[in-house]
Amino acid sequence: MSETTLLPILSQPTLIAAVPGFGPTAGGNSVLLIGTNLGGATSVTFGGTPATIVSQDLFGFLLTVIAPPHAPGNVPVVVTTPAGASAPANYTYLGPIVPPPPTVLAFTPPTGPTTGGTPFTIVGTNLTGASVTFDGVPAVGVNVVAGVVLTGVTPPHAAGNVSVVVTTPAGSATVAGGFTYVGPALPTAVSITPSVGAVVGGTPFAIIGTNLAGATVTIGGVPATGVVVDVTGTVLAGVTPAGVAGNAEVVVTTPAGSVTVAGGFTYV
Repeated sequence: MSETTLLPILSQPTLIAAVPGFGPTAGGNSVLLIGTNLGGATSVTFGGTPATIVSQDLFGFLLTVIAPPHAPGNVPVVVTTPAGASAPANYTYLGPIVPPPPTVLAFTPPTGPTTGGTPFTIVGTNLTGASVTFDGVPAVGVNVVAGVVLTGVTPPHAAGNVSVVVTTPAGSATVAGGFTYVGPALPTAVSITPSVGAVVGGTPFAIIGTNLAGATVTIGGVPATGVVVDVTGTVLAGVTPAGVAGNAEVVVTTPAGSVTVAGGFTYV
């Protein structure tokens, strides 16, 4: 009577999940494979690339491997045993995380003096680490709060509209409308009172106009004395210098420019 040798019946492996289901493109991280009939695994591949098998449990439920390097994207993970290959489980290779570029939602104020020194505020997103330039000139005192609010101070620049650019390591954003530098307003002089005085000088006078702050006055080319301007910049007072009989030109000068008073001043 012959004896019959009974061979064990091998069951095809079933792969349920890879934990974690993601990892870096460089690989090298540990991944736990969960399933059934995983015992005796001869190979594990991630997108066709062999992984390193670290350990297997005796019951065929768990298999620990080291993920190989791979390009970013989703790949199938397949376990192969003497009984065959499992259906694939999904694993995702994550590429480098690229931070989003900055955006600008609001910018204020839109204008300021050519001397600079205007505090400004930008509201946007992804502003962490940002710098700001006005026509290529860096703003000073830049500070960012929570990546959404940026404050700073404008640099000096010539009069006119300039581009404002916010730059972070992730990119740049241009402020719509830019920033307009405004020079000092030119003075105006409507009248001088009185318009007649003695040649020896010493006549108190007043000039009515606009933007007179910081002004000086010459009458016939000679500086007037005691010149003062009210806080509104509309009234200037002074005392005439000595002159010669006849009409003399009266010129008012501020840092923004000069203006001649119509009719001048007549010495008698």
